Amino acid sequence: MLFLITGVSSGLGRAFAQGALDAGHTVVGTARRAEDVAAFEALAPGRSHARQVDVTDDDAVFSVVGEIEAQVGPIDVLIANAGYGHEGVFEESPLSELRAQFAVNVFGVAATVQAVLPFMRKRRAGHVFAVSSMGGLMTVPGLAYYCGSKYAVEGILETVAKEVADFGVHVTIIEPGSFRTDWAGRSMVRTQRSIQDYDALFEPIRTARQAASGNQLGDPAKAAEAVLKVLEAEKPPVHLVLGSDALRLVTAGRSTVEKDLREWEELSRSTDFPDGHQIASN
Repeated sequence: MLFLITGVSSGLGRAFAQGALDAGHTVVGTARRAEDVAAFEALAPGRSHARQVDVTDDDAVFSVVGEIEAQVGPIDVLIANAGYGHEGVFEESPLSELRAQFAVNVFGVAATVQAVLPFMRKRRAGHVFAVSSMGGLMTVPGLAYYCGSKYAVEGILETVAKEVADFGVHVTIIEPGSFRTDWAGRSMVRTQRSIQDYDALFEPIRTARQAASGNQLGDPAKAAEAVLKVLEAEKPPVHLVLGSDALRLVTAGRSTVEKDLREWEELSRSTDFPDGHQIASN
């Protein structure tokens, strides 16, 4: 199979690519820097191809996908992985950093998926993966911009999964927990602290995250193995939570939402017209 994986210079993107290459597949990986392109192509000459592209450049993304389809081959699997973390209390964080976060984590993913879908739809085959986060299904203080971007990815891709289900195209959203990557290191932007009122809440969270960096629970190679297993499934999941920490925290976060639904059900129902139209489920 031919994989297209964005953001293969390090972290989970590199692990996904290495896992696919080790399994005998061909991988086209994207990176922003020329030196990362050369390093990736050296991994498995003839099967590891690289393209230098910024996923926030829509035209470049569509052009690269078209070129891959024409010159390398039909893309069987997309893993839209490129992204980064933003850490900062919401009130302290400039809105420009929110726009930058969404430009990569949301619009970069959307552009890549939209560029690949026409080819997969016409072939009536393909599997789209997008890397979200456990922070796309639950929240942590100090990660408002990051969680917001991942919640957006969840909403977009869950909808796309329903739209393309009849075309033989599968969509799986990956929600990793803490993995031993550079996410909490060089791949994270940190807003400077400025409001003392948040010190008691946020400083312990920031300190704990920095202390855990490099000793996280998740093994990137095992994440890659999990993705390959999903590819073999007859009915792959739309949501794939990776890591026992993610499973625990997502379960707790979703339980909180369900608790609100139950406790406020009567008030929720009270806003209906008695003869109103009920939306059908899908």
